[in-house]
Amino acid sequence: MPHRLTPRRTRPENDQGDIISARHTAIDAAYAYVDSGRLLDDVTAAVRYRTVSVHPAEAGEIRRYLDDHLVPRLERLGFRTRVEPNPVSPEHPFLLAVREEEHAAFTALTYGHADVQPPQEGQWREGLDPWELVVDGDHWYGRGTADNKGQHTINLAALEQVIAQRGGTLGYTVKAVFETGEEAGSPGMMEFCRHHAAELSADVFLASDGPRLSTGTPTLWLGNRGMFMFRLEASLRERSYHSGNWGGVLANAGTVLAGAIAALVDARGRLLVDALTPRDGIPDSVRELVRDLPIGGGDDDPVLSEDWGEPGLSPGERLFAWNTLEVLDVVTGQPERTVGAIPGYARATLQLRFVVGTDEDRLVEGVRAHLDRSGFGNVTVAQVGPVMSATRLDPGDPWAQLAARSVRRTTGQDVTILPSVGASIQNRAFADVLGLPTIWIPHSYPACAQHAPNEHLLASLSREAIGIMAGLFWDLGDVQTDNPVRRNS
Repeated sequence: MPHRLTPRRTRPENDQGDIISARHTAIDAAYAYVDSGRLLDDVTAAVRYRTVSVHPAEAGEIRRYLDDHLVPRLERLGFRTRVEPNPVSPEHPFLLAVREEEHAAFTALTYGHADVQPPQEGQWREGLDPWELVVDGDHWYGRGTADNKGQHTINLAALEQVIAQRGGTLGYTVKAVFETGEEAGSPGMMEFCRHHAAELSADVFLASDGPRLSTGTPTLWLGNRGMFMFRLEASLRERSYHSGNWGGVLANAGTVLAGAIAALVDARGRLLVDALTPRDGIPDSVRELVRDLPIGGGDDDPVLSEDWGEPGLSPGERLFAWNTLEVLDVVTGQPERTVGAIPGYARATLQLRFVVGTDEDRLVEGVRAHLDRSGFGNVTVAQVGPVMSATRLDPGDPWAQLAARSVRRTTGQDVTILPSVGASIQNRAFADVLGLPTIWIPHSYPACAQHAPNEHLLASLSREAIGIMAGLFWDLGDVQTDNPVRRNS
């Protein structure tokens, strides 16, 4: 049952003007933090740590980012901190932090990831260094600026201003967890949350990652599409044979594989496998939010493909509320040096991005059965890596509505609520393992070059974002909930 949230009076009724002024003061203090250059200094310092999680040799650098950068900042804000080992991947530890208040109305859990993608050195624009923040107009360039160091730095800076303006007492407990292996697939995240469920117990999850819908659109997203990768293989014979001598009498593995792919997804990107689609379609509450969303249109955005994907759905519905099957690679023959031979072997890697309502426990079985019915029993199906589950919070959840009102109040703009972001992350650890309503407030934008050369954060968007988070952290201090705070730590 959703919690009932009500305002908590912290001043006499005739003194409401003072409360409003205090909120504005906290937001203004957050803006001043940016204008003074302090946020830029914070993000610059964070970028210099080469925390590449897919390189085991950087494990020491990752630990230094936790010990030398995050821990001092968190302890300055009154958090108790400790670094915990990863139960699955030793080179990817977790940082757990708790700022507990004795008479807290509730507990909020927040999150960030300390690791970044490989630097792709030599591919950045001239004059840019992935490990040294460079300012060019409104752009702050550097690896991790957008994903995710800049975003969790903004949140901590906003929290700092609210704590100061409230005289050191928020009115609620804040817990934080920082992982160091998100870019490596979040190994151990689920297991860590299960093992530390009592210490991580909370009433709501609030964090920032990924991009907004567009630069000027304040956005909340409440869940994520899941991800399932699998490999198809057509292994017909050990060697290739001359196409002139044997063409027409020997099956071509590449042709067989192409037919198998076409049996799963048609030439317009439409899914042909019932087992890979949401069982109950799109809920009305989700459809209402995403149907008319503008997709793309930014300076660096690709032009949307016409007549692509599930028929009868809008681009917003296809991206945020439906499943999509993508062919990531196909290999057959000798593409590096083509020869006139019939290949005996071919393989392809495919990826399903899926929403809540998809039977994720029977995905391989569903593909296998469909290929058998379609006459491709000679094509094998094998899952690649673990399935990343889909999550979706009800858009009407009281915490989501509270966050939307707060952002609207701060910005004076309409807020876009995405039931599920198009990407796939381990939100299940928070939504399912810990059982929390999950609310993400992204501080980047689609053209930020996340995971690519020239990654950057926009200074103007960062300034707006720190005000949004200061307003939200302030508003949480004026809330009480009918749900007893779970103090198991």
